[in-house]
Amino acid sequence: MDLEIIVNQKTLDGGLNIIQLETAVGAAIKSFNNAMGVNVPRSRFLPVKTSSDLLLVMSNLYSLDAGSLTMSKKREFPTTPHVKLGSSFTKVQEFLTRFESIPDMLELDHLTVSGDVTFGKNVSLKGTVIIIANHGDRIDIPAGAMLENKIVSGNLRILDH
Repeated sequence: MDLEIIVNQKTLDGGLNIIQLETAVGAAIKSFNNAMGVNVPRSRFLPVKTSSDLLLVMSNLYSLDAGSLTMSKKREFPTTPHVKLGSSFTKVQEFLTRFESIPDMLELDHLTVSGDVTFGKNVSLKGTVIIIANHGDRIDIPAGAMLENKIVSGNLRILDH
């Protein structure tokens, strides 16, 4: 099949610039006569391409039922919250070290996190939550915290003594 090549320029951890070549198999539909597309709703298709997607599927928004992820019946709205995690969360290993446990997100509408931010155990996020750590600063969301319609910025460290 004559498929278009997609060129993605990337930079590896060591700073080496590379070019990734790929094809979109969905583009092959043009190679078949009378082919038709099917619109699959997001509820049946949960791609995990980013750490933001990973946070959603690891959260209590979804449960595994007979091999399928299904939206929790405890969520009031059937829509998925909008989650945007910054570059400190990009790599899976970094992502995992930033959460003592995945926050309760059943009542979350929107989450934006940027900078050096960590989450303690049993954190609950509701409504719209924006957390922005200044460059060189760190924000630790303490265990048991409940953030509802909050903006947290600057730095916040709570240390045991």
